[in-house]
Amino acid sequence: MKKSYMYHNPAQLSKALLIFTLAILTSCHTTFYVHNKIHMDEKDLEVEIAEKYDNCKLEGIISYNIFNMAMIGYKNIEPKNKDILTIIDFSKPSTEKRFYLIDLKSEKLLINTWVAHGKNSGENEALNFSNIKDTKMSSPGFFVTAETYHGSNGYSLRIDGIEKHINHKARRRYIVIHGADYVSEEFIIENDRLGRSWGCPAVPMELSGQIIDLIKEGSCIFVYVNDPEYFKKSKLVE
Repeated sequence: MKKSYMYHNPAQLSKALLIFTLAILTSCHTTFYVHNKIHMDEKDLEVEIAEKYDNCKLEGIISYNIFNMAMIGYKNIEPKNKDILTIIDFSKPSTEKRFYLIDLKSEKLLINTWVAHGKNSGENEALNFSNIKDTKMSSPGFFVTAETYHGSNGYSLRIDGIEKHINHKARRRYIVIHGADYVSEEFIIENDRLGRSWGCPAVPMELSGQIIDLIKEGSCIFVYVNDPEYFKKSKLVE
């Protein structure tokens, strides 16, 4: 006689459904972040961000406007790792060092280096963006770092896009942080631009391990783009 898996008790059925749902959510490995409204006086917030910008000595390195957007989004997201903020400025060409890793706790710019954009986002400049798989384009907006793994690109870091219809498919698109030989000064000298990825923000091979270890497990990344469509859609920089 076959064993029956029918649940005749409503309480048992509810429990089974709950366990099944949790299993599905856990298998997705996705961290969900609530977009909070900042509980702070607007003037006080402006002062705090301006002081942080000055203390980190970012003038002439990162645009204050971009840093301000990144900080407002960071405060709305409330990431698990509050010490680190990463900004990628895709309004700059790939020949410029447009990756900024900032320690907000010690108020220091720890790393400023090159970062690649997606092959179909543009040549030397990132002009086109997508949230669709296989487009080989970069995605803009706010991300939160997740778990590390070793794959075809070596030591890598998964990231979750947290802006719906902008970058929320990042994990399904295999958009990750990894090192690449084509992200180097030598490549720029030979080609007048960096090499390009399939959408990943690839960083120099010799810095990738250090970068990943600093930003993994719940820190905030803001990818700034000079694209009006992003600002129309985003709820974090409105």
